[in-house]
Amino acid sequence: MPASATVGRQLVTPGIDRLLTRDRSLIAGRRVGLVSNPASIDASFAHTADRLIADPDVSLVALFGPQHGFRSDLQDNMIETPHARDCRRSVPVFSLYSDTREPTAEMLQGLDVLVIDLQDVGTRVYTYIYTMANCMRAAARHGLHVVVCDRPNPIGGEGVEGGYLDPTWSSFVGQFPIPMRHGMTIGELARLFNEDFGIGARLDVVPLERWTRSMYFDDTGLPWVIPSPNLPTLDSAIVYPGAVLVEGTMLSEGRGTTRPFEIIGAPWIDGERLASEMNEHQLPGVHFRPVFFEPTFQKHARQTCGGCQLHVTDRKKFQPVRTAVELLDEFRQENPDRFAWRNPPYEYEHDKEPIDILYGSDRLRRTFAEGGNVSALVDSWRADEDRFRRQRAPFLLY
Repeated sequence: MPASATVGRQLVTPGIDRLLTRDRSLIAGRRVGLVSNPASIDASFAHTADRLIADPDVSLVALFGPQHGFRSDLQDNMIETPHARDCRRSVPVFSLYSDTREPTAEMLQGLDVLVIDLQDVGTRVYTYIYTMANCMRAAARHGLHVVVCDRPNPIGGEGVEGGYLDPTWSSFVGQFPIPMRHGMTIGELARLFNEDFGIGARLDVVPLERWTRSMYFDDTGLPWVIPSPNLPTLDSAIVYPGAVLVEGTMLSEGRGTTRPFEIIGAPWIDGERLASEMNEHQLPGVHFRPVFFEPTFQKHARQTCGGCQLHVTDRKKFQPVRTAVELLDEFRQENPDRFAWRNPPYEYEHDKEPIDILYGSDRLRRTFAEGGNVSALVDSWRADEDRFRRQRAPFLLY
């Protein structure tokens, strides 16, 4: 069955298809471990694990799951996944979001190659890229070959936004100094991490075919499968590079609603007034619609919250990180006494402030505390964005 996806005359083929055809020498006759989750499918909805098992020249001997699990069945963040066994495929399933975030020697025993096929979402704090980096480190130590099957960046490969991560605030949601929106595919990031940041694994990236940097996911023709439980739609992924900062506050980022990261609010907010104030900012490519909602779980569960929904009206003009910073500032001004940052622990960090590891430094928090100019903070990103475009250039595949 052909696994390419068609959009008019444009064909986009994920890396797994090429791995099992033109580049099969990378895994033929090898004992393979696969890092994947439910979004690891081809255009015909066949899962990568099943395609590897069906190949008579490949021996799939272990599965590895990132945050939320191999089956992506754990809804909330910061909930560890247990190790298990896949009875259907008769292989162990090792959790890389449990007592360890990096494969151990025991997990890698008997493997020749580690295949990584994960759908990233184009944001620095998305943990799948660090699961990949941790797998590459472990493979380098134990002499394993790593093959990364590339997938599209769902929010395109052109936009770069936000300042660099300051290494002082590195964590599992930010290991390397890159901007919040990096505009790279997971395969390109693997190359950057391996060479520029010195992981030094024996790495092959199996590229996409006929993907271009201007494409958003719905331009590819590939089926959208939620990469993690709280990014249900492409719309969620488009706002996520900025809206994820809300996780570092006591505002609801819409978890427990059908539109997480698009809907943001709190019980003490007048949604009508907030949305009106935000539309006065005339931020490019976005409209703020007032909403009132009741999360079913997590922050403010079962309480009516006021806030707004972000409606992206022009993807090319929309600046998700700037939008989120200005939105947080507006929430703070609406009720300074009730606005609060979330306290640790957060993503295995027990001392660092969650907003600092999400933003990549303490500058956002200090700007708010000191009554500083948010526009000046946004302007300060420009040098980092320009520098990163130059830094990433040697590692781009498309």
